[in-house]
Amino acid sequence: MLLLLWGAHLRADNYAAAEQSFQAGVKAYGSGDFSGAARDFQESAGKQPAAGTYQNLGNAEWQLGRMGPAILAWERALWLSPGATEARDNLEFARTTGQLEAPELAWYEVVSTWIPSGWWAVLTAFSLWLVADLLALPGIFQRRRTGWQQSLAALGLTLFLLTLPAHYGWHTRSRIGIVLEANTPLRLTPTEQAQEVTRVGAGEPGRCERTLGDYCYIRFRNAAGWLTREEFALVAQ
Repeated sequence: MLLLLWGAHLRADNYAAAEQSFQAGVKAYGSGDFSGAARDFQESAGKQPAAGTYQNLGNAEWQLGRMGPAILAWERALWLSPGATEARDNLEFARTTGQLEAPELAWYEVVSTWIPSGWWAVLTAFSLWLVADLLALPGIFQRRRTGWQQSLAALGLTLFLLTLPAHYGWHTRSRIGIVLEANTPLRLTPTEQAQEVTRVGAGEPGRCERTLGDYCYIRFRNAAGWLTREEFALVAQ
């Protein structure tokens, strides 16, 4: 009981600190201090990740001319809230301006973007519980299954099966990230003195296929190579 109370108290403290940083960021942004606003919004998101905080962080980074961090922040806003239309509009504008491509998504990854990832977990648990109850309870109470029970069980099973590719899509999407700085060298090997394969621009999306120390092997549309964790950040934290 004491542990639960301590956990609730800690969450409340984090929320209060995040809200304080958020309000400081709003004030700094309103006064034109975009660097201070970005710092405050980043601090708030670190304590209490929220779509609105990342949306404002992206706006501040964009005002600073930092396309990579801005696109990353707006992508994180969409990760938390797929219905964040302002973040989606900002991403479209930024990519059109920078002549950048959006990440390529497989069909199951597209499905996973329909609702927040946590909702898929709730739907999986609910549909599985529904099917199990509708199939097991009539036998336990020694009653015949009615037509509506069988229909509802079939609906629950369909919903459960739909959540499986969404979970897989959520997992594979979690490897998508964004290049943070312009003209970043893509290395042939995970070493500082490695030969350059090519250079990639800020805001370019890629997939981290494997990691080695501080390096990630990133696959882009037309190239693949190694970047450091400071040069490439995953959208999913």
